[in-house]
Amino acid sequence: MKNNKHYAAVRRFYGDRRAARSGALLISHIDEGLALLDEIGAPEQAKEAFCLHPLVQDDSALLAALASASLFAESQPDPVVVLLAMEYRRVANDYLAHHCEGADDAIALSCVDEVNQMLIADKIQNRKDFERFHLGKHADSDKLQLYFGNWLRRLGVSEERYAQLCERVGPAHG
Repeated sequence: MKNNKHYAAVRRFYGDRRAARSGALLISHIDEGLALLDEIGAPEQAKEAFCLHPLVQDDSALLAALASASLFAESQPDPVVVLLAMEYRRVANDYLAHHCEGADDAIALSCVDEVNQMLIADKIQNRKDFERFHLGKHADSDKLQLYFGNWLRRLGVSEERYAQLCERVGPAHG
């Protein structure tokens, strides 16, 4: 996967940048997500779209990607991979942590299995990092714990399966 043009694009996009709170390399999120996607049997295009999603995830990244000389344009991504990344963006951005109100929150999933697999990898990786670096320390720790629990329940990932997948991919890099 590391020779794939979609991985190369996110590698260039992230460079050596690190997460503000944990200090982990941002590319580690992609690497661990890819390992999780392997574990759950996701197809290649889901992995490629997972690589590409940071380049379109938030509004500023999307606007930058639309520029004709952007890193996104230069990478010449596969059109189906772009569609998967955009569908991921839509579903993921529809339920962010600030939308979390309770355990019964309605979370809409995608009609596309690959996108839901990407969400599984992302939410497992994010919860794992949250538990490692922020649980009990972050001002919204309880809300974030509920938020990740809501996502994983909606995605059909039991606590047992979550623990199993975390064990298989090992500690976050960084």
